[in-house]
Amino acid sequence: MFELDSALMADTVIIGDFPLCRLLIHRDANYPWFILVPRIADVTEIYHLSEQDQYQLIRESSLLAETLVDVFSPDKVNIATLGNRVAQLHVHHLARYKTDGAWPDPIWGRLPAQGYTGELLAARVDPLVNVLVGDDFTALHK
Repeated sequence: MFELDSALMADTVIIGDFPLCRLLIHRDANYPWFILVPRIADVTEIYHLSEQDQYQLIRESSLLAETLVDVFSPDKVNIATLGNRVAQLHVHHLARYKTDGAWPDPIWGRLPAQGYTGELLAARVDPLVNVLVGDDFTALHK
């Protein structure tokens, strides 16, 4: 049975579900930072997924990346899987700007995390959800 890793649960807010993945937003408001987590138990690597689920992950990741570009107009979208702290397979999607405080370096450990206010969280999540909602995405964030 799928359970979200406790570290991901503590560091994120649940936004919704694609057919395969749960969509999260990281609580660090320095960046539009979203995470996809396949809702399959005990998966730590992409190759652990079935071939069909691998393709579905790529579809969902691509749709999310395109939506980030449409909604946030970043200079670059960074997509990465890391498992150093959280083994559960999760895919980071970050909208990056040449003006952000970590550019051009990776974001990890660069700036102190900035928490979201309710208004800023809504400003990040609502436009994204409005574009994604439909047959392939179900919003869970209130």
